[in-house]
Amino acid sequence: MFYYTYILQSIKYKTFYIGYTSNLKKRLQEHNSSKSLATKPYIPYKLIFYEAFLHQVDAKNREEYLKGGYGRKSIKALLKRYLNNTSNPKER
Repeated sequence: MFYYTYILQSIKYKTFYIGYTSNLKKRLQEHNSSKSLATKPYIPYKLIFYEAFLHQVDAKNREEYLKGGYGRKSIKALLKRYLNNTSNPKER
């Protein structure tokens, strides 16, 4: 079994949500069907990044890292091309 750390982006608001799960497909469906109170106001979401781990603790640690200051910088570096192609032209 794998554990996944993932990044979702709100299609409507362009905000990010970072989480971890053992069932990525099911978790994305839960987010988009308003089953998560944290993400409900910002649906719909699309999956823009994920990493797979063999151990749950590793996925959880990666999630915590990505939610921190250096992790946010890492996200910008990892997804630089994606973010540049999807950003609002007014923000460039």
